[in-house]
Amino acid sequence: MILKELKIFSQNVQKNNFIINTILGVNQDFDIIFIQKPSWMTIRNISSATNAKGTPLIGIPNHPNWLTFVRDPCSTNDLPKVISYINIRLSSFCFSLCKDVINH
Repeated sequence: MILKELKIFSQNVQKNNFIINTILGVNQDFDIIFIQKPSWMTIRNISSATNAKGTPLIGIPNHPNWLTFVRDPCSTNDLPKVISYINIRLSSFCFSLCKDVINH
């Protein structure tokens, strides 16, 4: 697959999930979307042997047409400020193997 043109969209969403879901649903003609200030939220609590209430699983919105790439946070105080969504049609480029670029 050869790309002659790469369409990139970038948006600051001020921690609003509705805006993120709208951007991912409407902008199918873009190749890469960068979301600044995403809303990190507790998806659910995971059972834990040390905590009766469980450990919270924190995550971001996902969409079936987009691959989500974000650097691994060191702690809950170090959550990434930018998330990259790459269109599923570019999955043959194996972006998951480029962790150095994603973490940068």
